[in-house]
Amino acid sequence: MKHTLLLLSTLLLWNCAGEKAPGTPEAPPPLYTTYRSAASATERPRVILVSGDEEYRSEEALPQLAQILSQRHGFDCTVLFAQHPEQPGIINPNYVYHIPGLEQLEAADLLVLFTRFRELPDEQMGYFKAYLEAGKPVIGLRTATHAFRFRDTLSPWSHWGNYYQGEKEAWHGGFGQLVLGTNWHSHHGHHKHQSTRGIIPREAAKHPVLNGIQSGEIWGPTDVYGLSGPLDSTATPLLYGQVTDNTRSYDESDVMYGMREDQWAIASTNPASGRFYNPNQPMMPVAWLKPYQLPGGQAGEAFACTMGASTDMLDEEFRRLLVNAVFYLTGQPVPEASNVDTIGDYQPTAFQFHDDAYWQERQLRVPASMP
Repeated sequence: MKHTLLLLSTLLLWNCAGEKAPGTPEAPPPLYTTYRSAASATERPRVILVSGDEEYRSEEALPQLAQILSQRHGFDCTVLFAQHPEQPGIINPNYVYHIPGLEQLEAADLLVLFTRFRELPDEQMGYFKAYLEAGKPVIGLRTATHAFRFRDTLSPWSHWGNYYQGEKEAWHGGFGQLVLGTNWHSHHGHHKHQSTRGIIPREAAKHPVLNGIQSGEIWGPTDVYGLSGPLDSTATPLLYGQVTDNTRSYDESDVMYGMREDQWAIASTNPASGRFYNPNQPMMPVAWLKPYQLPGGQAGEAFACTMGASTDMLDEEFRRLLVNAVFYLTGQPVPEASNVDTIGDYQPTAFQFHDDAYWQERQLRVPASMP
């Protein structure tokens, strides 16, 4: 009896000290991050945010957006990350074959997608298919126009790929063209040298997704994307991208590459193109709403925005645009001027590609969930 009491006392002290008793198995690392708040008692819809791009730091942008949505507006949000199956819990945007947690799309009310050229297994792609066939709403950011690529032409998912031009005519251009309205086409502005200023067309000025935003207020250091063709006639352009020159010196070491919102000039050429066209004649749409419908599925609605890098998220009006779109697509009244202040010490890194060695050395872990 005395020995039993001594053992129980030892285990109690060990647990109180925050240590594990000998032989206690390691807790598995978190594979995704869920953000909830007391305000979610109002039964806000559930938002699943899927990151997975090699360049624009979606693994930084989407957790910040999720925290704003949960803590400022009461949405339940879960962020998913690209990972190698042999290193669970370690974020690796370069690994295009695995994003754990996609089964949560079964209970999702909104998908926010920010992936690039993913080549996911059948089971994981099946969750996207079921979600979209149900006609549920989608927000696609930046590289979501080329969210998938299946190099194996025999893959049952090859038609979801960015370059698909096969016999399934409705899928020409892949997921991006069918659901968002364009697949990957080009850099319309000079990458890392020219930025984007959001111009609101007169006919969209009173659209609720633009509540609290004036024309010209949205700015980001990412360049304007070119579209693969004119927007579908059913789409509603909300924002055009004015290509702006940097009037400061280019700085490779700067998180904005030397660009600043208050130091710019309207661009009249893209010197990187070799064709020296005027990228503002005409301006490209950078945000729009579009109905979509997969063959055999129900009709749904998508919001596409070709901005979205983690450094774009430093802009208050851009954050407001995304938050407004979440309210709108989930059928909630859009606030007149939503609170979109960042949560915590948000310090995004510059958009750029990194080699595999960078990610192995960094060992970036999936953030812990917040109750």
